Amino acid sequence: MRKKIVAGNWKMNNDLQETETLLDEILATKPEFTTAKIVVAPGFVNLQAAVAKTHNSNIIVAAQNMHQAESGAYTGEVSADMLKGIKVNTVILGHSERRAYFGETNALLAEKVTTALKHNFTVIFCFGEELADRQSSNHFNLVESQIREGLFHIPQAEWNNIVLAYEPVWAIGTGETASPEQAQEMHAFIRNLLKEVSAEVAENTSILYGGSVKPANAKEIFSKPDVDGGLIGGASLKASDFLEIVKGIE
Repeated sequence: MRKKIVAGNWKMNNDLQETETLLDEILATKPEFTTAKIVVAPGFVNLQAAVAKTHNSNIIVAAQNMHQAESGAYTGEVSADMLKGIKVNTVILGHSERRAYFGETNALLAEKVTTALKHNFTVIFCFGEELADRQSSNHFNLVESQIREGLFHIPQAEWNNIVLAYEPVWAIGTGETASPEQAQEMHAFIRNLLKEVSAEVAENTSILYGGSVKPANAKEIFSKPDVDGGLIGGASLKASDFLEIVKGIE
């Protein structure tokens, strides 16, 4: 049975004090009320503090990115072993901002996925279309190519460590949101695509929706049969909003 997951991607926000305060506020509400997995992804410099703060809770701390190489002359980059050394074992890869601003390609992301899985990470793999792709009815083709080229090289058994996150890029930080029906349509398409790996993978892989999820729309989006949770951006920076979204998955 696939997992229900709500992940907060904090992006380049929150210094150390703000990170600890936000986590304290989340922990104060005792989020053990939920059966969903809760993930938070602070900035790199605050990961170790976040791991310490969430110790003995049901909150998983994730990194927002990871380099594909084991080590070497890659100034400013972070390796799998560095993350494992501070007890971070989950990583977001392929976020639309990494693709758009840092030129990350499907081929590069395939390398990152391979490295992450080699180190037994859980990978939250992101993909999704720009507005022009949807307007030209190319959104299904684009999403299919991102998934095929980024993930279809991995052995079937390793799909146990893959979580998918569909991001309609036109609905991130714009105030626009794909309708619940649009989200379900794409999620169903993705799940059908995964049948090429196996029926088991298609059934058991969690597919998150990531596009301006808010407390007001979370319950309706999460009620769709192929939507298994959300990758939350701006709304995850306020504890009360984030936890209302988490409650929406119940």
